[in-house]
Amino acid sequence: MADIKWIEGNRIQIAPPKKTKKITGTRFATILGLNPWSTEFEMWCAITKTYEKPFEDTIYTIAGKTIEPKQAAYMKKSYAMDIISPTDMWGKDYFNKTWGDFFPENPHLGGMWDYLSKDEDGKVDAVLEMKTTKRAEDWENDIPEYYALQAALYAYLLGIDDVIMVASFLEEKDYEDPKKYKPNIKNTITVEFKVSERYPDFADKVAQVEKWWSDYVETGISPAFDEKKDAEILAALRTNTLSPETDIDGLIKEAEGLKKELDEVAATTAEKEKRLKTINDIIKEHAVSQFRDGDKKVEVKGSTYTWTVSRSETTSVDKDALKADGLLDKYSKKTTQYRMTVK
Repeated sequence: MADIKWIEGNRIQIAPPKKTKKITGTRFATILGLNPWSTEFEMWCAITKTYEKPFEDTIYTIAGKTIEPKQAAYMKKSYAMDIISPTDMWGKDYFNKTWGDFFPENPHLGGMWDYLSKDEDGKVDAVLEMKTTKRAEDWENDIPEYYALQAALYAYLLGIDDVIMVASFLEEKDYEDPKKYKPNIKNTITVEFKVSERYPDFADKVAQVEKWWSDYVETGISPAFDEKKDAEILAALRTNTLSPETDIDGLIKEAEGLKKELDEVAATTAEKEKRLKTINDIIKEHAVSQFRDGDKKVEVKGSTYTWTVSRSETTSVDKDALKADGLLDKYSKKTTQYRMTVK
């Protein structure tokens, strides 16, 4: 992880990175402020390799990977489309061959398209972007903007104008066994658009994102973070770069928020904890009275929990006897301890 300096304005600073990741379709929409699920700060952390959330497959990502080839087959059969997959172009190990970037000629923008279509002359004429979701309501009036921009970026980089969005709507059972899912006219829609018509200012959007790169990536100074939206990333960064000299205000703010939440929970359980301590003391007293010679522990079993009282012997120093013999001061050792309370 890069050395981090916490600076004013809820930002962090690192040495301008020599190696970066590129702005993919998903990151493109987020940087423009049009992805409700991510933040600019998160994208900056990933692009500069400052921090990236560990990727773990979920039922949703697994379903997407499983169903995507089915969507392509559906488009071929239903619309007689000539479709190209990344595998068709680079082979089965296309990710390793391309390093996950189908646009190496562009220094900052890149990513991976899902499929391309070819016209009768064999020329690429459209980008196909495949999506699976259980949130059909998100597609009721239009394509979610962050998805449309993702596909539009790939079309723009390819120098073509047409985009075909393919969305399949899933139910819970489909996530349990996505291999059984079959795209059809009832559960799958296609939405077409031209980049030039939907985004007549797309070149301006590209320029805006390129400026973002100059302002934040090249300088090593992040866009502002949000304590709530970026909480997971900030916790990881602060854990790994704990620096009271540069981040004490942020740490105190985080600590106050956590303590307030815990205090609110504790307030609702204080009386119960007090009552439980009284009962535990009575149970312990009862258990102690049950010890026989040779017993090391006594158990009091309930239907859910078991109270166990153990007996052991320890050796301690008789300070009064040492003091009486004038030896206590001679064998006493002072140590310095620190105790912190938060009220």
